[in-house]
Amino acid sequence: MTTILHKKTSQTFGAGTLVLAFLSLLGLILVVYRWIVGLGVTTGLSDGRGWGLWISFDVLFGIAIASGAFCIAGVVYILRLKEFYPILRPTVLTGFLGYALAAFAISFDLGFPQRIYYMIFNWNIHSPLFEVGWCVMIYATVLALEISPIVFERFNMKAPMRIIRAITIPLVILGIVLSTMHQSSLGTLFLLMPHRVHPLWYSPIMPVLFFVSAIGAGLAMVIVESTWSYFGLKHKLEVKLLGKIARAIPIVLGIFLVLRMVDLFISGDGVFLFSEGYLSVLFWFETLIFTILPIILFSIPSVRRKPMQMFSVALLVIAGLLINRFNISLVAFSAGAYAPTWQELFVSIGMVAIGALVFTLASRYLAVFPHHSEENVTMQNSTDSYAVGELNPAMVAQSPTKTQQIEGKHTKESYISSLE
Repeated sequence: MTTILHKKTSQTFGAGTLVLAFLSLLGLILVVYRWIVGLGVTTGLSDGRGWGLWISFDVLFGIAIASGAFCIAGVVYILRLKEFYPILRPTVLTGFLGYALAAFAISFDLGFPQRIYYMIFNWNIHSPLFEVGWCVMIYATVLALEISPIVFERFNMKAPMRIIRAITIPLVILGIVLSTMHQSSLGTLFLLMPHRVHPLWYSPIMPVLFFVSAIGAGLAMVIVESTWSYFGLKHKLEVKLLGKIARAIPIVLGIFLVLRMVDLFISGDGVFLFSEGYLSVLFWFETLIFTILPIILFSIPSVRRKPMQMFSVALLVIAGLLINRFNISLVAFSAGAYAPTWQELFVSIGMVAIGALVFTLASRYLAVFPHHSEENVTMQNSTDSYAVGELNPAMVAQSPTKTQQIEGKHTKESYISSLE
């Protein structure tokens, strides 16, 4: 397996971490301000436009890119492809942060956030929002349990670790089921509004399209987070593993593209492909640049061997999901006029900053990456009885001297030169 190491760096906080802390604090201050003065003062929402940037970005987009957690957990524990084990913990942590922040975002998008607990006691079983809310709430709990070993290891809590170890497989299975349900149900929400969503984006198979596109973007997010962890946090870069993930993305995007185009022509909405002015341009921009182009690029073997090229194409995939969700819920959505306020923008930026800041701190002080816990360990032949990302005591560790020798050979300069 191709693994690239960075030289060890100072433990002091850099300028990037301080910027993240500032943006996080600003976002939280604006959230409190919104809770005090209400939606009318802080947002561009109206009676005709009840959903805005916070729903489109923080929920529809944020939940989708967090789907890499159930994908990688399923690959490792259900399909037993143990080679993906080194990227399991950071992926699950990213998923947990995505869901936790999405749940938090819902609280300040509600007109009466103090009533958010009503969902637990007042069931409307016929509402897709009810199913989405419950699934997000339960799956966030599942992800918290899956990633809890990084805390238990830090404080040497053996009893809770044994419990998590015993229920890991059921947790992973439950996570896959819950993710499938609510990722598709987010699309179901728009089935209830056929006269608001433009025909180029509306489809009776929107639940399937939402689910498939979330998988593609979730896998792309794994590549982005791993590459960012290498450059920003100085962790290992599993190039070969990322290449295999990149090889799977064109398959997922291809399925999404075929389903979408076939549905357009079967429904008769294909007549709008070139007749809707700027909306037709947006559709083809989304399809050509952010769906077809990544399919082509990720199908090239040389691209999958170059981390920075994989990173760039993965960003295209994620941007494509963002544009798709914005087109469906904002741009091609027929409702009252809407423009997000600066408060909405900085709250969303603050949510991203909080996620990045927590990930940075967790990766520094907790055993998020495998080589943190034992001095570069490798996975044992079986994952049957070990919790998500838990270190097997029988894992074989390299000697510190050998590790230092490896790190000395793989400097940042030698890595960058390998990308030429």
